[in-house]
Amino acid sequence: MMYIMRRTQLYLDDELWGTLRIRSQQAGTTVSHLVRQAVREKYSTALAGRQQAMRAFAGIWKDRADLADPEAYVRALRKGSRAKRLR
Repeated sequence: MMYIMRRTQLYLDDELWGTLRIRSQQAGTTVSHLVRQAVREKYSTALAGRQQAMRAFAGIWKDRADLADPEAYVRALRKGSRAKRLR
């Protein structure tokens, strides 16, 4: 698998830099690896969780008996005067 890495520059205070340096030495890895791992854990997992929730949510109304014609339901909602009131 081939992927592209982007270079970025971060400004870290001495305390954070020292913590990362010590942790990287303990783990036998680089500070860069620790930063990438932390960003991935913080933001990628949140994205994966949102995607999983959306997959579970998709089609949730498919078995509703009171919405025999979903297209008509949506059209009825759109016929309201809300858009005119917002102008």
